Amino acid sequence: MNAKDSPTPCQTPGIRDCPVAGPSANCRSDIRIHPMTFRMTLILASTSQYRQTLLQRLRLPFQTVRPDVDETPFQNEPPSLLAQRLADAKARAVAAQYPDAWVIGADQVAAYGNTTLGKPGCRTEAIRQLTEMSGNTVHFHTAVCLVQALQVYRAIDDTHVRFRSLNHEEIVRYVDLEQPFDCAGSFKSEGLGISLFDVIQSQDPTALIGLPLIALSRLLRQAGFALP
Repeated sequence: MNAKDSPTPCQTPGIRDCPVAGPSANCRSDIRIHPMTFRMTLILASTSQYRQTLLQRLRLPFQTVRPDVDETPFQNEPPSLLAQRLADAKARAVAAQYPDAWVIGADQVAAYGNTTLGKPGCRTEAIRQLTEMSGNTVHFHTAVCLVQALQVYRAIDDTHVRFRSLNHEEIVRYVDLEQPFDCAGSFKSEGLGISLFDVIQSQDPTALIGLPLIALSRLLRQAGFALP
């Protein structure tokens, strides 16, 4: 495979270096990256800190680009199809700018009954969401897409979260402590939010945080990346 060297910030405007692999990073001395991966440019089509932190666990050098994508759902679009469509759209939007790179797009859609849950954005909405979900099961569809030119790999994880019965005091205390205003469903499962659940059913524990690493690792291996 003919691949270009990973671009530096001055060569490729709009790309941000990953804290693991960027030239300006304070890299941990115990992190070892397979030399083969330096011949393949990898871009995460997201500026989400949650997804960046997850992707760092794979110890592959990568960079980030914010995708310009309209995330408005189609009328009556099923949540799982919405998540996959947006993951594809994010990856393709960035891949069009950097055709030699492998680009990762990801999206997560939370659904409760016939309602799609977005990010609360504020304290009042977070309290309302958690009050509505108390004692109920919410389905999280987390899609990932890996694209380079005409090559496309896809995967989706479906995670089912059953909330325990929460009283108002517990909900308010949690929201004030963790302030999950930028998280679909108004919780952070990797933090204090784990205390809100009775059961989490998933094939990939990282999917609920926003990037299914088990599935993504499989796609990256199919694309030729060395993991581990």
